[in-house]
Amino acid sequence: MAEVLLYHHIQGLTDGVRAFADDLRQAGHTVHTPDLFDGRTFAGIEEGFAFVREQGLDAIRERGAAAADGLRPELVYAGFSFGVTFAQRLAQTRPGARGALFMDSCLPVTEFGEAWPEGVPVQIHGKEGDEFFDEDLPAARELAGATAAAELFVYPGDGHLFADSSLAAYDPEASRLLVERVRAFLASV
Repeated sequence: MAEVLLYHHIQGLTDGVRAFADDLRQAGHTVHTPDLFDGRTFAGIEEGFAFVREQGLDAIRERGAAAADGLRPELVYAGFSFGVTFAQRLAQTRPGARGALFMDSCLPVTEFGEAWPEGVPVQIHGKEGDEFFDEDLPAARELAGATAAAELFVYPGDGHLFADSSLAAYDPEASRLLVERVRAFLASV
């Protein structure tokens, strides 16, 4: 079974993110869900961004990096949207990564290095009409085309954070398919 470090999105460690982690735990995986916002959750994306600005992005980045301290390096790094920034950085820069899962976001590989790490599988999930994921889709396609170890899944619809069951954008069918694919990925790493 895999050990996963799962980073929440900009609205915080919501009940939906916790439920997603619990689903993976029920499949036998160990899932760590650091709370980078100290228990705060937000009703909207803009409120979450305001909190990050207030706290300072560098301080949040430090919390994100510190979440991996004390954990073995052979992790699958996962994140939802804002959380992908932490997951992708660690997957690309921390030796020993077993894999990466990016939901609702993907940054250009060049943000954290020259190339995607050899032998590190990655799955990228997003909605085709999601205004936020649309900005990241070129980077996701580039990553998917750069390594045979990458899979890109684009779902119909436009909901951002569609796999978070506690938010209005939740899409049960797309989320079920995402979880099925994530479980298969984790079983293979």
